[in-house]
Amino acid sequence: MIVFPAIDLKGGQVVRLAEGDMERATIYGDDPAAQARLFAAAGATHLHVVDLDGAFAGESRNRAAVEGIVRSFPGQVQLGGGIRDAHAVEGWFALGVARVVIGTAALKDPRFVRAMAAAHPGRIVVAVDARDGMVATEGWAELSDVPVSEMAHRFENAGVAALLFTDIGRDGLLTGCNVDATVELARCTPLPVIASGGVKGLEDIKWLAEHCAVGIEGVITGRALYDGRLDLAEALAVARE
Repeated sequence: MIVFPAIDLKGGQVVRLAEGDMERATIYGDDPAAQARLFAAAGATHLHVVDLDGAFAGESRNRAAVEGIVRSFPGQVQLGGGIRDAHAVEGWFALGVARVVIGTAALKDPRFVRAMAAAHPGRIVVAVDARDGMVATEGWAELSDVPVSEMAHRFENAGVAALLFTDIGRDGLLTGCNVDATVELARCTPLPVIASGGVKGLEDIKWLAEHCAVGIEGVITGRALYDGRLDLAEALAVARE
């Protein structure tokens, strides 16, 4: 199982939000590239980066910070936030981003996502951000009437790399990952699933790793790392086992 340390960007700084609320941001640093190097030094081979400003604006707002991260991190960088057209997708791949995460556009323009997945097989991740079982968009500011399972089924056999499932109600709160909902999603689709939202410690990593066989590809963790509740090297070791 892959452990993705998270770097969320707001105004060029490394932050974490509570439940996706931009007004509830905790700043953890002003050098994203340095943070990426720290994660690499701890053994991380994958990194999850989110342009939070871009998610709300619908276009990149932290390009310089992302460029610095890609140059500094020797592994694979997965990027999300405001990626809603082919120009953005192609631009990030040209910069060296390994995979891009598409959320809002996946709900509102699924044909675009299928086209991108066909053009870049295995490099498009579909974000399934949910609150009470329904998909949220526009930086989690809008709640749709589309159930999580339906969103997943729309992209089966489309060539997407994985589904990124986030329980918004737990994100950034250190209340524990919603393992049951994540596993339920993995069981209902052949697509690999990446868990996100609420990871509070090593137990979450262990519980998710026990379900790799049903399609859990990885887990994203942020605040638990920054607050010192989770040791990255230890989490990586557990995930490898």
